[in-house]
Amino acid sequence: MSKRAVVGLGSVVAPRELVSISGDAVPIPDPDRLVHLQFRRFAGCPICNVHLQSIVRRHDEIADAGIREVVVFHSTDEELRRYVDDLPFAVVGDPDKALYAEFGVGSSPRAVFDPRAVAPILVPVLREDIGRIRRQKPLANLHPTGGRLGLPADFLIGSDGRVIACKHGTHANDQWSVDEVLAHAS
Repeated sequence: MSKRAVVGLGSVVAPRELVSISGDAVPIPDPDRLVHLQFRRFAGCPICNVHLQSIVRRHDEIADAGIREVVVFHSTDEELRRYVDDLPFAVVGDPDKALYAEFGVGSSPRAVFDPRAVAPILVPVLREDIGRIRRQKPLANLHPTGGRLGLPADFLIGSDGRVIACKHGTHANDQWSVDEVLAHAS
């Protein structure tokens, strides 16, 4: 039995239409813009929440650079609505991890046990949790669909479907910064 090839640098992503948690159609590739397809861990992941807030803060800059943000979680739409329904970009649930498998995004015990995963964001996570309490939002999801050991990944996909750049994280906090996304797009 041969192993199925996964999407990587230079691959062409077959056109498809994902559906966001708000019910909107999300074309991949997007015929008019680059797509920054992010694979995050799970709804309510404190590390992912801190990272996504950095994307929110600079969302206008990202959009002005001709990039559409699309964020995939291995969570159900119901779980996602509890945690990320207020984000200004498309959020897609993939509880069966079909997209994760296609793009070669895995999991590892090192996801959260690597010191680089948690140490640099302890203070921002605490700030995020305090903000969630003040806004009466739920804290970390203790029993997420798909587990807690997922790894992040980033893909920049051209309007022709070609993967221009990609990164598979080695721990839970190993993803592109906004500056890296913008650099890959230019």
